[in-house]
Amino acid sequence: MLWKIVGTLIVVWLAFTVLGFLVKGLFWLAIIGGALFLGTAAYGAIKGKDQKKLRS
Repeated sequence: MLWKIVGTLIVVWLAFTVLGFLVKGLFWLAIIGGALFLGTAAYGAIKGKDQKKLRS
């Protein structure tokens, strides 16, 4: 009976470890993705203004 409890605790601990690692990795991917999105939006806005000036 004791080994079942210890085994269950080890499995739960491993699950939390893997889940924490995935959440931390996804958090940084979201930060990088947001920065790239803002950079792309700023670049598009700057290029859009330049093209409007050239047409006029």
